[in-house]
Amino acid sequence: MSSKNAIEVKNVYCHFGEVKALDGVSITAMKGKVTGLLGPNGAGKSTLIKIMTTLLEPNSGEVIVDGVDVLGDPTTTRERIGLAGQSAAVDDFLTGREILHMVGRLYHMPKDIVEKRAINLLDKLGLTEAADRQVKTYSGGMRRRIDLGASLVATPKVLFLDEPTTGLDPRTRLQLWDIIREMVASGVSILLTTQYLEEADALADYLYVIDHGKLISEGTSEQLKSRLGQDVIEIKVADGKLNSATSILKANFKQKVIVDDLTRRITLRTKDGSDDLLKVAQLLKDKKIKTEELSLHRPSLDDVFLAITGKSTGEKQ
Repeated sequence: MSSKNAIEVKNVYCHFGEVKALDGVSITAMKGKVTGLLGPNGAGKSTLIKIMTTLLEPNSGEVIVDGVDVLGDPTTTRERIGLAGQSAAVDDFLTGREILHMVGRLYHMPKDIVEKRAINLLDKLGLTEAADRQVKTYSGGMRRRIDLGASLVATPKVLFLDEPTTGLDPRTRLQLWDIIREMVASGVSILLTTQYLEEADALADYLYVIDHGKLISEGTSEQLKSRLGQDVIEIKVADGKLNSATSILKANFKQKVIVDDLTRRITLRTKDGSDDLLKVAQLLKDKKIKTEELSLHRPSLDDVFLAITGKSTGEKQ
C-alpha cells in the first residue's frame, strides 16, 4: 500500500445471487483528503462502504484501510475507522452525552478522556444545550449530528460517511460540511458517498462514479466537467409538451437529448452555444411550445453525472 493512501480497494467483486452489486471495482483514497463516491441508487456505493468497514465480505478482491488488510484483520480495522451510515444509529432513550460516553467505553477509552472528548464534540456539533436530553426529542438534523459525533469519539484515522446529509435542511447540511472540513484539516481521511452533487463539488478532492457495480469515471470535479467539453442548454417546457419538445430537438440536433420527466426539463449539450440556444428557441416557438425556462450554462457536476450515467443520482438501476 502506498504511504500516501488511506484506502486501497483492488478488483472487488460482490455478488448476491445473480445480482452483481460490485463487478471488479478498484479505488484509492489519499490521506488527509475527501474522496467522493457517486452513483445512482442501487449502483453499489453502500455495498462498497460495508465491505471497507468490515460489515460485509466480498466474493473476491483486496481492501486495505490505513495499512490494514480489512478482510484479513477486521478487528484492527475497526479500531482505526469511523462510520456514519445512511440512517442515524442512535438510541432514542439515551441522551446525546450518554451516547458519546457509551461509544467511548466500547472503545475501552479512559473515562476522563471520554468525558473531555464528549464535551468537545458536543460543542463542535452545536449540541451542548441538548446534550442531556433524550435523543427521541431531537430533530432529524440533531440526530444526524449526534450520529456523526458517535463515529468521531475514538478519533478515527479514516472516516466513512454514507450519504451523511440526506434529508437534512440546507442550514444543517452546511453545518455538517463545516464539521467535515474541520476533520480533514485535523488529518482525518474521509470517504464520502452522497446523492447531492453540489456536496461532492464542495467537499471532495477526488471523485469516483460507479454504476451497475462498475467504475465508470473518475477525476477531480473540474476534470470531470472539462471532459464534457461543451456548454449545456437547459429547457423547461409547459406541462403536457415534454414529449413534443423532445421529439423536435432529437430531430434537429445530433447531440444526445436528456429528459427529466419529473421536472419537465430537457438538457442538450452544444458546441455552438448561443447559436444553438437561438435555434432551440425558434424551433419551439414555430411549434407553439411554450418554454417556462431556457438557459445556456457551463457544465455542472450534475450535467456530467447525467451524461455519463444517463440518470440522476436518485434513480435506480
